[in-house]
Amino acid sequence: MLGDIGLPELLVIFVIVLVLFGPGKLPDVGKAIGEAVRGFKKAMRENEESIEDKTAEKEKDCQQKNHA
Repeated sequence: MLGDIGLPELLVIFVIVLVLFGPGKLPDVGKAIGEAVRGFKKAMRENEESIEDKTAEKEKDCQQKNHA
């Protein structure tokens, strides 16, 4: 998921975030990022289910037209 980001890159990102927000804000930043990722995954899952439902409906309609 993260591509070619390794441990050194993650440590640099962590240090930058620590400098920008300070140690007191890190839990809030982590929580906000976690909620954003969960929301994105939920939206992707709902979109995928919607596409699957529409595909199933179209297949059902085509089968009914072929049998009629």
